[in-house]
Amino acid sequence: MKLLGFVMLLLGSSIMANGAVSGAISIINSEGPYVGIVVPNTFELDPLLRSSNFVPHQKFPLFDYAGKHFRIGELENKRVIVVMCGLGMLNAGISTQLLLTLFDVEGVLHYGIAGNANPKLQIGDVTIPQYWAHTGLWQWQRLGEVNGDFSTKFGYLEFADYNNCTKDIDTNINLLNKVWYQPEEIFPVNGIPEARHEIFWAPVDKTYFKIAGKLKHVKLESCVNTTCLPRKPIVTRVERGVTANVFVDNKAYREFLYSKFDATPVDMESAAIALVCLQQKKPFIAIRALSDLAGGGSALSNEVDVFASLASQNSFEALVKFISLLN
Repeated sequence: MKLLGFVMLLLGSSIMANGAVSGAISIINSEGPYVGIVVPNTFELDPLLRSSNFVPHQKFPLFDYAGKHFRIGELENKRVIVVMCGLGMLNAGISTQLLLTLFDVEGVLHYGIAGNANPKLQIGDVTIPQYWAHTGLWQWQRLGEVNGDFSTKFGYLEFADYNNCTKDIDTNINLLNKVWYQPEEIFPVNGIPEARHEIFWAPVDKTYFKIAGKLKHVKLESCVNTTCLPRKPIVTRVERGVTANVFVDNKAYREFLYSKFDATPVDMESAAIALVCLQQKKPFIAIRALSDLAGGGSALSNEVDVFASLASQNSFEALVKFISLLN
């Protein structure tokens, strides 16, 4: 009987806790809908937290759930819920799904820094792609295989184009062969359960992308202490960005991504958020400031060590202007 009483006490505590959580969420959602903002890391979140434009909610400034801080407040007089997702696609996808499941969110904005694959742009520029793709979903072809059970629609990376220093009897053979880029499988919320849809290029919201065209005159930072960029950074819409769980700091792969996919920003989160929002039928756009030329600059260090704070601030400034233009 004592054991049964203890179990009932635990169950009762769990029910009360869940009730308190759902009650808080109900109160928060009663003031919605909100614009959801997903931020990768602390240094990208800092400009928002330091900004006088962001006003925390008086009663519920923070809501903690599943290891995430959800910051509730207003930015440019728009109700917002901000979540820092952390590094990589898994964290970005989980955080976005939690945001959309728990709260009344009308659209999702994502901002942060990114590597640059486009030699026409420079560090500090803010890019807003129309499409995002996950370029880390591969079919790694076996050596000697001609036709395999994989998609060949989106092309491949031929490792033989680069020297992998393979010590093989035939030095003309690269044992790494090639990888074929594969589409993601998504399951739209308004579709048939378990009926998959394949997609490679996930589009951002058309209305959001049109609004982004009005950000050309946002004032951006161009200097870090005494280190200044060659020209004033700009905000520009571009066609494509790519995401993978890879920090790209390699010149050859950067040039491949640009020539193969016409990619500009290269990051580790945006495509995951785009795919979740596409499945959930929520408007989405990503604003990424370029912090380094991936694999470029000095061989000794990446420029991100110098320009991460500048790029973070620039991406936030573009976000603030974007939110101010929302109806």
